[in-house]
Order: sequence, then structure tokens, then C-alpha cells
Amino acid sequence: MSKQKVFFKTFGCRTNLYDTQVMRENLSDFECTQSEQEAQIVVVNSCTVTNGADSGVRNYIRKAHNDGKRVIFAGCGVKTQGRALFENHLVSGVLGHSHKENLNRALLLNERFFYEDRLEERHLDSTIISEFVGKSRAFIKIQEGCDFACSYCIIPSVRGAARSYDMRQIIKQVEILVEKGVLEIVLTGTNVGSYGRDKKSSITALLRELFRIKQLKRIRIGSLEPSQIDEEFFTLLGHEKLEKHLHIALQYTQNEILAKMNRINRVESDFLLLERIAKLGYAIGTDFIVGHPGESEQIWQEALENAKYLPLTHIHPFVYSVRDGTPSALMSPKVRGDEAKQRLHALSECIKAKNLAFRQAHKAQNKPLWILLEKQIGDCYYGLDEFFNKIVIESNARLPQWFCLEKYEVQEDMNYAKI
Repeated sequence: MSKQKVFFKTFGCRTNLYDTQVMRENLSDFECTQSEQEAQIVVVNSCTVTNGADSGVRNYIRKAHNDGKRVIFAGCGVKTQGRALFENHLVSGVLGHSHKENLNRALLLNERFFYEDRLEERHLDSTIISEFVGKSRAFIKIQEGCDFACSYCIIPSVRGAARSYDMRQIIKQVEILVEKGVLEIVLTGTNVGSYGRDKKSSITALLRELFRIKQLKRIRIGSLEPSQIDEEFFTLLGHEKLEKHLHIALQYTQNEILAKMNRINRVESDFLLLERIAKLGYAIGTDFIVGHPGESEQIWQEALENAKYLPLTHIHPFVYSVRDGTPSALMSPKVRGDEAKQRLHALSECIKAKNLAFRQAHKAQNKPLWILLEKQIGDCYYGLDEFFNKIVIESNARLPQWFCLEKYEVQEDMNYAKI
């Protein structure tokens, strides 16, 4: 008898992508498929960061249910809408974060199930992922949960308190993937920079151990809070294996809104921190929430001017979206959607220009780029350099996945080379 086929639909962040890999790894009695159409079972790994995210997940589930699929609901949305979806018979099973390693056993029961999270147990998965098929870069989850209390964010209540994976497990996981051909890892989690604080360790200590893995070429840190970058961390910024790009989650660049967001960081200290890092040759990215309640035109103009002065080269901007159950959802005045989109566009254009200037300045110094290729389509190779900038290389030769590139062109949205 042939195995039933399972399709995984993942919404949201890099952490969810890793969690999907954990579920796939434990699926011994079923066959994973990349084709939703041929699957009998659909596992939805959900995101609940905004009301809009919940709505998108629900719409997908309704479609899968109407197509006759057996739908299993997992991920961050379990706490916010799992019960309603289950009671309305839109899903056949609900699997909280602490139960995802039991997916295979739950499916074998061939009956409805509801396994809710028990966040007080501070669960951490023990699964070692055997491979990221065809990938030169892999996400490595090093911690779970968050102890911050940002007013716009629901995630601490659905993923629980910050807790760290054992360093030996992380190193073993990386070594296995490196043996399978992975050259770069991206350290990910709910709040990556908090790693080790519950174990009398630190992300710096973890990085020092990971640097020892010989065949590993590059390490990228998914995100750091400004308050998590200390003097010990600065001692690593000259290491050749650390990507010359740091994503530092500022969220905003004006103190009044940062206070409303219940953020720890402030503009003055952020400027000093980023300037210090930039002087070491680093590209710097950030998250930025546009249109949070209380963002007047005057506040926005101040925030935009501050962003212009900061040495940012990358940005992940998004318009504030209400998340029920958070303090920000009750705040006012609200910002009109069209106004927020205009502000987001202005911010994006500002950082785009700064990124171009950064790449031009690097090339003007006749410095090469270290390239990790990720895919090939025809005669075009696509990859990333050590500054997290995209590059397209046209070549009819077979190129290695990792190499030093000396001759290239700086174009508006990317770097380009022809070999």
C-alpha cells in the first residue's frame, strides 16, 4: 500500500521554515510532496503576527478544506485561532509548537486531534535535521521564545519565554548539514540575541564554537536587538566567517514612538552603536514599522530624517497592522493606510540609495566580493555576497558555490558579473 502524501504550507518567518523542517524530519510513515494537488494531507504551519496574517491563513485553510484535503493546523496561530478552526471542522487536527515532533504519530491515529501548547513547560525540540535538500545555505534554530514586551507584538504569548538550545545540539546540527554540502548557516529563533542567557552563556560563545567548523564558510545572524550587542560581541566582528552584515532590529527611529512601542532602544544610542559597527566595514539592516498609532506627520518627518543619518544599507519596512490582544491595538490616533504606504515608499527609496552608495564605495576601493551561489537558471547564477547583497553572474562555465569575485559591475538593484 502506497504512503499518503503530505504537503506543507508555511506562513511567516524563518523560524517557521525551520519548524516545518522539524515536522518533515519526523514524518516516517508518510511521503512528503512539493505538489499540493497530489497531497491527501495538508499541514499548515501558521503565522499570527497580525490580524491580516490570521485572515490569510484562514482563507488558505478554507480552500484546502473545500478541495477535500485533510488539513492539520500548526504554528503560532494555534493559540489565537486553533480552537475556532477545529470546532468549525475546517481542520482535522491542531498541533501546538510543543507537539510538532509528534506529527507522524498523530496522523497515524486517523482521527481528529487537538494538541495544545503547554508554554509553561518551556519545550525545546530534540530533532536533528538531516539535510536541506539542494541548499548551500541553511537556517539553524538556536533558541525559542522572547522575554521582550513590545506593545505591537503577540509572539511572546504564543511562543513563550526565551530559552536556548543546548550548544552541543546546535554544533552537531551544523556539522551534519556542513557534511551534506551546506556552506552558510543563518542563526534564527524568536529572539536570536537572547541566546544563552538562560544557560550562563551567550551568542558570542556559540559563535566562537561554530567558527571552529572547518568547512563552514559563513555565518549570518538572523537578527539582534541593539541592547544585545555588547563589548564581547564586538571582539568577533573581525572574524572572516562572520557575515559582514548585521540585522539590528530598531523598529523605529523616533523616541516618542519607540516609547509607545515599549521598546528599550532609543535613537541616540542606536546612532552611536550603528556608527561604530559601520566603521568596521559592515552593512547594516533593520526592521521598521511605519504607521504605528500616534505617528503624526511631524513625528514621521523626524523619523525619516533620523533614518537618513543612520548608516543603514538594508531595510525590512512594513506598514503597521493591528494585532488583537496587544496594547498597540488600543492606541490612537490611527494612521491612514494610504498615508502609511507613502511613508513606507519614501523610506524604502532612501535606504535603496544608501545601499547603492555602499556598494559603489566598496567597488571604488577595488575590493573583491566573497560569493555564495544559491541557484542557477540557464546561464545565470544567483547568489549573495558577504554584505547580504544580491549578485547575478552570467556564465556558461560551471561555477563553484563559494568563490572570490574580483571583477563585477554595480547596478541599481544588485551587483552583476559576466565570466
